[in-house]
Amino acid sequence: MRRLKIPLGTVVLDPTGPALTDDDRHRLLHPAAGGVILFAYNYESPEQLLALTEEISHLRDPELPICVDHEGGRVQRFALGFTAIPPMRRLGVLWDRDREGARRTARAVGTVIAAELGAHGVDFSFTPVLDLDYGSSAVIGHRAFHYDPIAVGVLAAQLIEGLAGGGMAAVGKHFPGHGFAAADSHVAVPRDERPAKDLFRKDLVPYQAAIKAGLAAVMPAHVVYAQADPEPAGYSRYWLQEVLRGKLGFDGLIYSDDLSMEGASTAGGVPERAQAAMAAGCDQVLLCQKPKEQELLLESLASVSVSFPERIEKMRRRGGRDFRKSVAYREALELLKNIPQEK
Repeated sequence: MRRLKIPLGTVVLDPTGPALTDDDRHRLLHPAAGGVILFAYNYESPEQLLALTEEISHLRDPELPICVDHEGGRVQRFALGFTAIPPMRRLGVLWDRDREGARRTARAVGTVIAAELGAHGVDFSFTPVLDLDYGSSAVIGHRAFHYDPIAVGVLAAQLIEGLAGGGMAAVGKHFPGHGFAAADSHVAVPRDERPAKDLFRKDLVPYQAAIKAGLAAVMPAHVVYAQADPEPAGYSRYWLQEVLRGKLGFDGLIYSDDLSMEGASTAGGVPERAQAAMAAGCDQVLLCQKPKEQELLLESLASVSVSFPERIEKMRRRGGRDFRKSVAYREALELLKNIPQEK
């Protein structure tokens, strides 16, 4: 099939099942589409996944980048045929016993994720989670490496380097930190009432380490940090422009979190949410599991061009070979055996 030449747009969206329907193709060929995110309902087997990503890659030129939430633990969309990645808190447990071993194992986790996703046509995962485990957020919980910001920064940096060794970019989330606010932004609008200085002293520390390690993209939280800005971080020029771009010097891609989440509802309808996110500084916006609303969003952004296409290009997987055949991948699988098991 001949690829249609269509510049990348600003919307990242999901197909409705394990194979593309005509409606899926129509949405993915829209000029405002700029990427594809996959979920568990898009997966049946390694062979099916590869067929799906190959079809997506042949729709347009340039190709739509393909991504997934593949952190490990309860947030791993592909199971059958993939290595089970433990929750990142298990690396934090290892850190408390053996810091050098935890560093090596975190890097190995990145290597395995990159090798296995890349072999199936996936460009990148939304990982690592850079939130701190304060013990108050059930939606984050064991997705976080640790409560110590230094430990989170070191382990995340190692995972990022492991991903890079396998040809894959990394996305840090949920900026500036979702680990303290108790409410789940999928179903509520969380608020974090701490002074901004507390976030700078703790929650932003892992981002400094991750950016230094080559972090390619950031996803802000649908959380209101009331003492810093009345808007959620994903709609806040203060957090995205003054802090992330300015104080931290980050020049990579900024993705909104899923605009269908309740935490994004403060801006109004879906088109208004996207406009608010992009006005604050998001380069691309996600809208998942809402095909009818995706069509509305695509139309609302049909004339909006991507300001920094080079940021999107950095999200594509690199290398062109199957890293599962490498010695580094085999050694990484052995290191994963060192991760402490849940009690």
